[in-house]
Amino acid sequence: MTRYPHAHPAARRIVFWRHGRTEWNHSGRFQGQEDIDLDETGREQAVRAAEVLMLREPSLIVSSDLRRAADTARTLGELTGLPVLYDPRLRETHAGSWQGLSFAEIDEQFPDDNAAWRGGDPEVRAGGAENRIEVGDRMLGAVTEAVERIGPAETLVVVSHGGSIRAALAALMGLPPERWGALAGLSNCHWSEVHEVVNRAEALFSWQLTEHNVGLGSLPEEPLEG
Repeated sequence: MTRYPHAHPAARRIVFWRHGRTEWNHSGRFQGQEDIDLDETGREQAVRAAEVLMLREPSLIVSSDLRRAADTARTLGELTGLPVLYDPRLRETHAGSWQGLSFAEIDEQFPDDNAAWRGGDPEVRAGGAENRIEVGDRMLGAVTEAVERIGPAETLVVVSHGGSIRAALAALMGLPPERWGALAGLSNCHWSEVHEVVNRAEALFSWQLTEHNVGLGSLPEEPLEG
């Protein structure tokens, strides 16, 4: 099913879906790669969003192996009958010493780095660990491998995290690093979609953002990292 009339009929699609809410999202803590479970609201969000995303008729579901993403992905897998493939390259940014701290604590203890991070500087290392360029590189590797497993006009669903999805979108579309901050993060259980732009005459393939931070209107919005 081609949802965009100007898209090439053989265009592949990728839906990037952020996990449902966790207690740390709700309380404003930077999760990074800490393995935090969905809370009750997050589980409800995942079920409701999966009922919408199944209408995209996905052919493949890949997910971060962190529980909050894996459990979100599993809801869609159960509805579609598809297995979920797990890839640690789809994890959130490793945030080093920031992990587990509230955003207020990070701002108080690391004001300069946090200001640069929130300003979208792709080279700042969150808590001394990963920067957004590194996250984008590993996400791009995982997504590129996964999309090669689907056929023309098929859809890949990538279940991941707010910060890592933003980095993946920027890298996939070839945005220069200094412009990555122009992309807003995703709210819990919201998604973004890209479709393939095919120029067969020149054997060129690229990706166009067709939806960004889309979700059910009643889903609560929480901090966009993690």
